[in-house]
Amino acid sequence: MNVPVRPPSAFPPRRGSGLFASFGHAWAGLIHTVVHQRNMRVHLISGVLVGLVGSGIPLGLAEKVTLIFCVLLIFFAEILNSALEHLVDLAVQQFDEKARLTKDAAAAGVLVLALGTVVIFAAILVHNWETVRASTEAIERQVKLGLPLTACVIVLVLPQRRPLAVDVGAFLGASALLTLLALETASIVFTAMTGGLLVVAGAAAYVRRQELRRSAAVTADSAVSRNKKTG
Repeated sequence: MNVPVRPPSAFPPRRGSGLFASFGHAWAGLIHTVVHQRNMRVHLISGVLVGLVGSGIPLGLAEKVTLIFCVLLIFFAEILNSALEHLVDLAVQQFDEKARLTKDAAAAGVLVLALGTVVIFAAILVHNWETVRASTEAIERQVKLGLPLTACVIVLVLPQRRPLAVDVGAFLGASALLTLLALETASIVFTAMTGGLLVVAGAAAYVRRQELRRSAAVTADSAVSRNKKTG
């Protein structure tokens, strides 16, 4: 009895299948979403701002857990929305009204979560208004150091082409500012979350640069091939 031979895959195999490899694939999916999804980049910057507020104003445990959970939930929803969009594009090769409605519904789910997070964030600030008023010096420090840090993160996640020195300077500058903020933080958890988001932004800048380099190499090879054919 002849055993059917499985045809070779058109895609390269994954590097490993163990636990650590699974974490690597998940990390690659996260960075890919940041690189290619504008809304994910907006959520990342918003998460940095939430981290700066949480590390500057002393909040209760319930408020901290709520804010962190909201940030993570929005990230999860946006990643899931991105995966669903890719799946729909793979299954439907031409325009289909149901496919469009599927994407719109998934995007609406993310929007509802984002609006809900804004409402929860505002409610927490109003509920802790006396604490906010008593933290004037801490808020001033967060603004002076946090706004430049956020600007550095924005630079890292921007899709435009830029010199390597800009990305390196933005990452190092943000790291230095975060270190200064950590010296007098009101919550090491929120500071750590901000640092984690900074690492994600730096990794996204690196991956985007790698993709642009590969794209330029492919374009150059195609140009050489055309010249050989016409020569």
